[in-house]
Amino acid sequence: MDAVAALLEIAALLERERASRYRAKAFRQAAAVLADIPDDVRADPTRLRAVKGIGESTFAVIRQADAGQVPDDLVELRGVVEPERRSELRALLRGDLHSHTDWSDGTTPIESMVAAARALGHRYYAITDHSPRLRVARGLSAERLREQIPLVRAQSEDGLTVLAGIEVDILDDGSLDQQPELLGELDIVVASVHSGLRMEAGPMTRRMIAAVSNPHVNVLGHCTGRLVQGERGTRPPSEFDARAVFAACAEHGVAVEINSRPERQDPPDELIAIALEEGCLFSIDSDAHAPGQLSLLDHGAERAERAGVPAARIVTTWGLERLRAWAE
Repeated sequence: MDAVAALLEIAALLERERASRYRAKAFRQAAAVLADIPDDVRADPTRLRAVKGIGESTFAVIRQADAGQVPDDLVELRGVVEPERRSELRALLRGDLHSHTDWSDGTTPIESMVAAARALGHRYYAITDHSPRLRVARGLSAERLREQIPLVRAQSEDGLTVLAGIEVDILDDGSLDQQPELLGELDIVVASVHSGLRMEAGPMTRRMIAAVSNPHVNVLGHCTGRLVQGERGTRPPSEFDARAVFAACAEHGVAVEINSRPERQDPPDELIAIALEEGCLFSIDSDAHAPGQLSLLDHGAERAERAGVPAARIVTTWGLERLRAWAE
């Protein structure tokens, strides 16, 4: 088995499982290092183990792969990490409008995320790193976002269109955490609440309605902010008048995101039902922070199917031309 491929598959499985980001990153780093190691160093165990970026675990994987074996770590992960489930709706999804790179709090460069999106067969894919107020996530200033936009769009090739976007913070008054003229230059704007999640229902409702009424916003991201499982613990959903917020989404053509991360399961099923009643569009997104997490779209697709969301109302089933017309 090719050792670089084994290291990358282990990294992807760890990412899909949402295991330690540092462990997954170590396997990706080792794969990058190994690809550039001369043959004579690779053939010498002592010299190979001494190479910076090759640790004990990754060394064992390389040695087993070079010996023609499937590495033990890979065998174990293949047995415990559930593979992507290609449901009928998942097969209809053509892209993903919410993901992150190492420009903010993702773990890998733009190129790695794009390569993973291409491998999944996406026709379009949006990079939506965080906005500046989210400092813990290294949110992008206006200057950094302007620098990123052409780099993102330059990745478009081989049938995949890469869209320049942002996950912009919804501020306490409902305004957006980025320059309006810069938001107007982007292909996709996902607006999300990341702070003040315990705000009283009345102000939170007004805050969210103001945001989705902004003409630059395309998608309302993980609308309740809840966490139901995972290493970050749990967090209750924000309180707001869901019917009023979703009516505003429907009025302004803003898609309600069905966030595919299992630790979020956001919106809850009862809120998806309300959004359906209010006539909303939906966007099934991965909110991926690493390449292996892009495959989490299957979880979002399954939730949408169970909730009875028609494929025609899911913007990520649309072709690129129709998606662009809606987003503009």
